[in-house]
Amino acid sequence: MAESARTVTPGDGRTAGPRRLKALHFASVAALGGFLFGYDTAVINGAVNAIRDHFQIDAVATGATVAIALLGSAVGAWFAGSLADRSGRLFAMRLAAILFCISAIGSAIPFSAWDLGFWRLVGGVAIGMASVIAPAYIAEIAPASQRGRLGTLQQLAIVLGIAISQVVDWAIADAAGGATEQLGFLSAWQWMLGVAAVPAILYGVLSFTIPESPRHLVATGRPDEAREVLASLEPTDVDTRLSEIQESLKSDRKPRLSDLKAKGTALLPIVWIGIGLSMLQQLVGINVIFYYSSALWQSVGINEDSSLLLSMSTQIFNIAGTVVALVLLDRVGRRPLLLTGSIGMAVTLGGAAFSFAQAQLVNGDPTLPDPYGLIALVSAHAFVFFFAISWGPVVWVLLGEMFPNRIRASGLAVAAAAQWVTNWLVTVTFPSLSELSLSGAYIGYTAFAVVSIYFVWKWIPETKGRTLEQMG
Repeated sequence: MAESARTVTPGDGRTAGPRRLKALHFASVAALGGFLFGYDTAVINGAVNAIRDHFQIDAVATGATVAIALLGSAVGAWFAGSLADRSGRLFAMRLAAILFCISAIGSAIPFSAWDLGFWRLVGGVAIGMASVIAPAYIAEIAPASQRGRLGTLQQLAIVLGIAISQVVDWAIADAAGGATEQLGFLSAWQWMLGVAAVPAILYGVLSFTIPESPRHLVATGRPDEAREVLASLEPTDVDTRLSEIQESLKSDRKPRLSDLKAKGTALLPIVWIGIGLSMLQQLVGINVIFYYSSALWQSVGINEDSSLLLSMSTQIFNIAGTVVALVLLDRVGRRPLLLTGSIGMAVTLGGAAFSFAQAQLVNGDPTLPDPYGLIALVSAHAFVFFFAISWGPVVWVLLGEMFPNRIRASGLAVAAAAQWVTNWLVTVTFPSLSELSLSGAYIGYTAFAVVSIYFVWKWIPETKGRTLEQMG
C-alpha cells in the first residue's frame, strides 16, 4: 500500500512542474546557440565605422567584411542537418561552441580586413549550425502543449544576444572614449568582437547537462534511452509516444537531401514554403537595423554615442515584442501573429522610407528636419516590435515543426541556408544602396513586407497544438 500511495499517474500535477522545468532547462541550453547567433551577428554594429577607419576600406569592402559571416552561416546551416542526423544534435552544438570561441579570439586580433573577414566566416559557420540545431532540438524535446513557448526561447535568446551586444558595444566605446580608441592592449572595437568567447565557452560546457533528442536516439537504434528522455518530459503514455516516433521514422535509413525532392527534380511543396518563409524574414530588412543601425543614424546626423544608445533602445522593443510572442504563440497560433506582423511592418517601413526621403544637408552634414527625425525613430522602433512579435520568433518555430520527422533536419538546413544567403544579400548591398538612396532601400523592404502578407495568407498552415508526428 505504501508503494501504491507513492505512485504518480502520467498526468499528475505533482510531476507537471518538474517536467516543465526540465523541458525549460533543455530548451534554454539549446537556445544559448541562439544567444551567440544574435551576439555574433549584431556585435559588428558598434564596430563598423571603427573597422572601416582602422583598415581604410570603402563602403563595398566594409559591407563585404560585415556580410561574409552570413556566407559562413549559409555553409554551416547547409551541413548542420546532415551532421546532426549522423553524429547527434549535441555533437553539433559542441562543435558550434568551439567554432564560436575560435572566431571570437581571431576577430579580436586581426592583421587586416581580409584576416578579420576569415575569422568572421568561421563564426558564421557556427551561427549557421546553431540556427539549425537549436530549433530542431527544441521542437524534438518539447511536449506539443509547450512547443510554441519553448520554441520562442530561441528567438528570445537571439534578441537578448543582440541587445547585450549593443550594451557591450556602448559600454566598451564609452570606457575607451570611442570605438577606435585604445582600451588596454587592444582597441575598443577589438574587445567588442572578442567578448563573444565567454558565452561560447558557457554554451559548450552546458551542452553536457542535457540529453540527446529522443527522435535522434530512436533513429540511431537507442529506444531505451529515448524512453528515459520522454518519461522525464511528457505526462503521457511514454510507450505510445515512442511508438509514434518509431512509426514516423520507419523508413529506417539515413536522411538525404534527395528526400526533399518531389517526383522529378522539384522540391517538395513544404520545402518551398520553408524557403519562402526564410527569405521573406530577411528581405524586410530587419538585419539592416541590427547590423548597421549605428552607422544608419550617424548617416542622418546623429553622433556616435547617441547612435549607440539608439541601437540599445531598439533592442528594448525587440525584447518586449519577443516576450509578447512567447505569451501569445500557443494561444492565438502562428498565422495570426505572422499576419499582424506583416501588416505592421509594411506600415512602419513605409513611414521610415518617407522620413528618410526628407533628409537635408546642413553645413555639409546630413540631418532629418522636424518632425521627420521623430517619425523615422518611431517607425524604426515600431518596425522592430512588429517583427519581434511575429516573423522573428514564429519563423524559427515553424521551421522547427513544419517538416515531417524524416526530413526535419535536412529541410530545416535548406531553409536556414536560404535565409542566410538572403541575409547576406541584404547586408552586403545596404551600404551601397544607402549611399545611392536610403529612402529607396527602405521602399524595397516595404514592398517585401507587403508580399509577406499574401504569402502567409496563401501558404502558411496553422500548426498550433499538433504533435510533430501529426504534422508528418
